[in-house]
Parts: sequence; C-alpha cells; structure tokens
Amino acid sequence: MRRVVQFSTGNVGVHALRVLIERPDLDLVGLHAASPGKIGRDAADLCGLSEPTGIVATDDIDALIALKPDCVVYTAQGETRPMEVIEQMSRFLSAGINIAATSMVWLVTPRQADDWLRLPLQQACETGNASLYVNGIDPGYSGDTEVHSALSLTARARSILVQEIFDYANYDDFEFTGKQMGFGAGADDDTPLLFLPGVLVTMWGGAIRNLADQLGVDLEDVRQRIEPWYTKERIECKMATIEPGQMAAVKFAVEGVRDGRAVITMEHVTRLTDASAPDWEFPPDGHPGVHRVVIDGDPRVELNTHVSHPGLDVTDAGCYATAARVVNAIDWICRAPAGLIAVEDIPPAALIRGLMW
Repeated sequence: MRRVVQFSTGNVGVHALRVLIERPDLDLVGLHAASPGKIGRDAADLCGLSEPTGIVATDDIDALIALKPDCVVYTAQGETRPMEVIEQMSRFLSAGINIAATSMVWLVTPRQADDWLRLPLQQACETGNASLYVNGIDPGYSGDTEVHSALSLTARARSILVQEIFDYANYDDFEFTGKQMGFGAGADDDTPLLFLPGVLVTMWGGAIRNLADQLGVDLEDVRQRIEPWYTKERIECKMATIEPGQMAAVKFAVEGVRDGRAVITMEHVTRLTDASAPDWEFPPDGHPGVHRVVIDGDPRVELNTHVSHPGLDVTDAGCYATAARVVNAIDWICRAPAGLIAVEDIPPAALIRGLMW
C-alpha cells in the first residue's frame, strides 16, 4: 500500500482526495490546504464523505514531509505562481518523496520544458532519488494518449486536429479560469493572461513539438490564434454574469506549421451556455463537452471522448478525470527511476492497475 499526501482541495484536488480515501491500495496520510477556512478540518469533510478519516488539513509542508509518504498528489493551481511551486515541489522531491501532479502543465512534456523550470526539479529528483509526473485531461490525455490511439489506426497522417469543445457555464472558477480566458471582458479591455503574446504557445506548444518529434516531423513554426465572441444579450451562469458587449465564448489554438500550413493543431472552443457563439462547432450528439482527435489520413480517424458522472456537471467530471490521470500512476511513479516522467515512459497497462475493487 502506498502512503500518499494530497496537496490542495480545489476543483481537481477534491476529487483526488476522495479517490485517495476510497481506494484500498492507497493510504492517505496527510493533506495540505492553503485556505485558513480549511486548515484543521478532516479530509472527509473537505471532499463530501461522511465518515471521518482522522487526517486533518495543514499548511505545514515540513510536517507533511515528516510523514515520509511515498508520493504527493500535487493539484494546486501553479501556473500563475511557478517559482513558489518549484520551491514546494523541490522540497518534497529532495526529501525522497515522489510527486504525481496536475499543476505546472508545461511539464506534461518534460523534455520540451524550458531550463528554468526543468533543471531545478530535475536536480531535486536526483538529490532525493525521486520522480515527478505531470499530466491531466488537457493538456495531457487529449494530446498524448488519445492522439496516439488515433494515429495507431491510420497508415498515413496528413494533419492532426486535437480539440476540446466545452461549455464552461457551470464551472465555478471565475477568479482563475474565467479571468485568464477573458470571460466578461470587453473588446477594449486589457488582454487576458492566457492570450498575451506567446502564452498559449508556452502551454500547448510543448505538446505539439513533442508529437512532431515522435512523428519525425520538422516544424518551421509553432504559432497561436485567438478568436473572441462578444454577446449581444445578457448571459447568466455559475461561472459569471456576462453583460452585452462582453466576451462569452472564445476559440483559441496552437498550431504546428510545416510547408506553410498547420499540420498539428490543438484547439479549444469554450463557451458559456449554448447561447454563446451559436455558429461555432458544438460537441457531437448533444453532449455538453468533448475531447476529440481527428486524423486526416488514410483512413481518416476520429476519436471522441466524453466524460460524465451522475452527480457532477461535465466540467467537474473533467476535473475528476484529470485527477485520475495522475492518481492512477502513483504506484508506477514510486517504482520508477529518479527524474521527470513523461506519459510515454509509462507502460499503458500500469495506469489501470488497482482501478477495480
């Protein structure tokens, strides 16, 4: 049984926490929370379970290290505070504690990560003889496992399209996701964080370059494109209330270019309710969301992945799946050689062990 600490109880962490409590092959021994309102509360209380665990949330990292867990599941949002996250992760890794993370999405493809991020974490792994694995549903699954599966069914690929098409109306995360995507902003307002020059390329460009390397394709450029949609009517939803003239949908993409045309594209179509951008593409068959891969090739291949849960909105189900992507890898990470792990390093069968109990 692997001794595990959960780090954060946010949109992804709350689902990881529940799984760590419920799975018989994992033993939750510690919990980190940053909010004063969560510190001191039982782990079960923070993820909606009724039976107390005896594990209470703390913000004391040294106390968590002293528990000597095998692995930390790190799901705290980190892309807006990367230096702080590198320091936190390095403390665990240097102490010999492995990390399975959904944070720091640049590390989904660690061999493509910039030196400022990769080198200190690699050094910490070497110091503690520990491993770090970062993944999720997107970035992550849609740009690696799903696209690899689709490519395995075609004999020749002319282009690759990876899409996330989702309605974020019920996603309760305006302060980070909503603001960084620009929901509620007017056309003359400051450019939101995600769409500043080069930001999209830093987040999804690594996955495109990684895929090109795996295909043996030389790219001449990796570029981004952004198309906002502004509503003429008031839109009310859990994410935010959007007034006329404000952005209620956005289409953005990162493209890998060869011979002047995009051959690998990772695109998001994100809207708030069906009233937003009605002329843009919707998920197939009335689904509220899809992660899709389309291979223009011989033969053409299209894979559509839908996640759902009887008690959760589709965006929460996506967060649940994101948590599963790293929780399912814990045992393998704990047995892996020290260093930064990419999904292609892990045997696919290792990611399903322990799922049925």
